[in-house]
Amino acid sequence: MPTYATSTVAAPMPNIENFRKQAKLILRWHRDRYYPVAAQIRSGLPRFSQMTDPDILAHSFRLSDAQELVARQHGFESWQALKTGFSTMSDHADTTSTAAVITAAEPQLFIDDIKASCDFFTGKLGFTVVFTYGEPPFYAQVARDAARINLRCVAEPLIDPDLRDREQLLAASLTVATAEEIKQLFLAYQSAGVTFFQTLRREPWGARNFIVKDPDGNLLLFAGPAE
Repeated sequence: MPTYATSTVAAPMPNIENFRKQAKLILRWHRDRYYPVAAQIRSGLPRFSQMTDPDILAHSFRLSDAQELVARQHGFESWQALKTGFSTMSDHADTTSTAAVITAAEPQLFIDDIKASCDFFTGKLGFTVVFTYGEPPFYAQVARDAARINLRCVAEPLIDPDLRDREQLLAASLTVATAEEIKQLFLAYQSAGVTFFQTLRREPWGARNFIVKDPDGNLLLFAGPAE
C-alpha cells in the first residue's frame, strides 16, 4: 500500500553517452513502428502534438529529432543546451557510472476481450487508448495522465476469482497527489456507474483509497493522502 514517504536516495548522475543511447533507441523504435514511442514524441515535441500515432510513425524522424526529444524530456530546450548543461557538471559527477535508472513501471492486466476492456477504461475511468496490437488485437495500452496500463488478452483466467477477492490481490495501484483529488475521482467513477470492490475509505497508514473491479475482475486500487 502507498506510504507517501519521500525518498532521500539520489539517483545516479546520467551522462551524455547515456543520453545519446536513449536518442538512438527512440530513433530505432520509430523506424520499427513501435507504437508506444509515438506518444512520447507527441508529448515531447510540439510540432508533432496534433498528429495521430500512425501519422507520427509515418513521418520523417531523424536522430536530431530524437536528441531534441531526449533533451526536452530532461528539461532542456535543445540537444546543444543539454550537452552544455551537463558539461558544466562533469567535475562533480562520476561519469564512469553506467547504472541504469528505471523511470517508470507499467502493470499488465490479463483480460478476456481487448475492445471491452478498452471501452471500460475510456468510457468509465477516463483513460485513452495509446495503441492496440494484433489482428485481431490481443494487446493494448491505455493511459491517463502519467499512468500507463498494459492489457493482455488471454484464453482463460490466470487466477482463481474467489482467491483474488478473498485476499484482495491487486492488479494495479494508481495514486493521486491530494485528498481532494481522490474524493473527486471516486465521485466521478461513482457517477459513471463503475463497480467498486471497496468504496472510498480512510486507512490506518494515512491513505484514503478505493478499489475498482474491471469487467474481468481485476482489482484496481486508487489511492491518495487522507489529509
